[in-house]
Amino acid sequence: MRFGLFSPQGWRHDLVDIDPSEQWGVMEGLAKHADAGPWESLWVYDHFHTVPVPSEEATHEAWTLMAAFAAVTDRVRLGQMCTSMGYRNPAYLAKVAATVDHVSRGRLEMGIGGGWYEHEWRAYGYGFPEVGDRLRALDEGVQIMKQAWSEGTATLDGRYFAVDGAIVRPLPVQKQGIPIWVAGGGEKVTLRIAAQYAQYTNFSGSEEEFAHKSDVLRGHCERLGTDYSAITRSSNWNVVIAETEAEVVERVDAIEARLARYMSAEKAAGAVAELREGSGGRGLAGTPEQIVERLQQRLDAGGDYAICYFAEAAYDTSGIELFEREVIPALS
Repeated sequence: MRFGLFSPQGWRHDLVDIDPSEQWGVMEGLAKHADAGPWESLWVYDHFHTVPVPSEEATHEAWTLMAAFAAVTDRVRLGQMCTSMGYRNPAYLAKVAATVDHVSRGRLEMGIGGGWYEHEWRAYGYGFPEVGDRLRALDEGVQIMKQAWSEGTATLDGRYFAVDGAIVRPLPVQKQGIPIWVAGGGEKVTLRIAAQYAQYTNFSGSEEEFAHKSDVLRGHCERLGTDYSAITRSSNWNVVIAETEAEVVERVDAIEARLARYMSAEKAAGAVAELREGSGGRGLAGTPEQIVERLQQRLDAGGDYAICYFAEAAYDTSGIELFEREVIPALS
């Protein structure tokens, strides 16, 4: 199994109590930690407002962080989970990504999706198109990016995007173009786009749900004539790890208490519900042995890339370090 690590960036109220002037230093330190450790990749989210409720707390912009992380790391690959196609013109985004690929010397991943956070869409003036329109726009945008990275120019007179000879030079360092991750498990459109264009997918859920989505992806590949076996299936995990089950509970309690200062008690409880339930979804809370067992199930189902979010990361890296010592070696 391959492993990626999310950096805190404020979106999930995971930099609160840290002065904004010091937040980049925290993120930089964690990026360097990942770069020196067993992690294959480092990730951020592409959001502008905090979740599950918008607040005045800082949320740092994803692509600015991509460039910054590229400059302060040497080895770890860099991705976004996932860039919302509706937030940036895709030709412009292809240009930004190609530049970051040069800054990183060929370490960029392109996570892309249709977007979902309605409050943020409307606040920034993007409207909020129906889901079908968002996904069809995703399809057009991916076409533009792949063309730009292979030919150095992009032209498309589409329903959602129109570009006419947009020059994207220099080409990315990566000769086959920047790897595309299509995030989401929508069966009719999202997984079809992934089957047609992606090197990676990203969807979560129970083992049964993961197996079902994988079968849908396989079916799209067969209809399109693409290679299902060449597409890596990844999942995101919200991780709380400790030596004992009692300490796991204490850590989840502390996360909930921190969140409850910025939202209702009900919202805070909902934000950690999957961690308390211990099964299904993206929650991955337990001892090292319990977490290895759960991830082994996902690996057996063909999900061989785990991207891990630690809500405590900005304040306490002991959970990350325990995961590095006892989980990654058991599954790598």
